[in-house]
Amino acid sequence: MPGFLFHLGAAATCPHGGMVNVITSNVRVLVSGQPVATLADQCTVAGCVFTVPPGKPQPCLKVQWLAPAVRVLVNGQPAILNTSAALCLSPEQAPQGPPIVSVTQPRVSGI
Repeated sequence: MPGFLFHLGAAATCPHGGMVNVITSNVRVLVSGQPVATLADQCTVAGCVFTVPPGKPQPCLKVQWLAPAVRVLVNGQPAILNTSAALCLSPEQAPQGPPIVSVTQPRVSGI
C-alpha cells in the first residue's frame, strides 16, 4: 500500500498513547532533514501505561514492523512507510496492537 516515508522526526504512538522513538543507523538518506526509518532500525516505545487485570503492568516496549516498503530501499534495507503494518510488543513479546502514525513528511512517498 502506498504511503509517505516514516522518518526520525515523525510522530507515532502505541495504541495506549506511548510515544514511538526511532533509533536509526541511517545518516545518508534524509527527508525533511531527518533520516528515513528502515526495517533494520529499532523502534522503542516510551510512556505506555497499559496494564492487565489485576493491575499487572504490560507496557508497549518496541514496535515490530511487519510489512515495509517493497520498492524503496535505503542503504539496502526496506524503508518504513506511514502505512506499513506493525505491532507494538510488551516485555513478554505479547502483541498489543498497531502503532498509530499521526505525522510524517508529506513529500516523499513509496510503495
